[in-house]
Amino acid sequence: STSSSASCSRPVTGTVLELQVSAQPERPKTSSSLGEQRKTPASSRPQTTATCSGPVLNCELIENKMRKKIKHSWRRILKECKEKDVHKKGEIPVSDFLDIAEKFELDLSEDEVKQITTKYDFKNNGKFAYCNFLQSCILFLKPKETTLLQRMIIQKPQIPLSPGPQTTAFFSAMLRIQPQILHCWRPMRRTFKSYDESRTGLLNIPDFRQVLREYSINLTEEELFNILEYYDKTLSSKISYNDFLRAFLQ
Repeated sequence: STSSSASCSRPVTGTVLELQVSAQPERPKTSSSLGEQRKTPASSRPQTTATCSGPVLNCELIENKMRKKIKHSWRRILKECKEKDVHKKGEIPVSDFLDIAEKFELDLSEDEVKQITTKYDFKNNGKFAYCNFLQSCILFLKPKETTLLQRMIIQKPQIPLSPGPQTTAFFSAMLRIQPQILHCWRPMRRTFKSYDESRTGLLNIPDFRQVLREYSINLTEEELFNILEYYDKTLSSKISYNDFLRAFLQ
């Protein structure tokens, strides 16, 4: 079960979604260029999809119902939302979302429409944050209580994750690689641990990237930057591989 109501900026569960927010392929950069890029001032970093200033509603039952419908049509829904999002803000007028919901037969009652649109109108400006809504169906970035079986799969970290910004570019990178991660996460975790000789649960960035490459997951410098901006907010040059894998598995 999910718990999507606790924070409207922390997505929870769902199916594979490859969110491509007007990202153009970039030429490979050197490691030094990545270091320079990570020093980019906050004012020039990508902005988060939305500011969580609206009411936080418990729409778990509604979202679970919609998730079953969205599972097989999220690509087309995303395409239509992006076509209406002319300013690339990750949000569209509520009326446009309602048209899309009707087109894809999401079967929402009047009360359900009111709840879901209120939850995702973060800025109280009549806009529906479709990026956050769709992301909430995929990634498990919000900490939650786990079952014994889940704890056996990947132990919760002793030090809670203190994440950086959840930008659309971060989600784009995470969601692009999700199918590959789901396919090989068990052997990948063993490989991560083999590199982690001191058993700290952390890997330096070159080793982290090397493990991904061993499983044919090649991140661009831009994608790596956005993932590190979330998982290595303090610029320690270390990343918790368990936190990284947990995002795809809970």
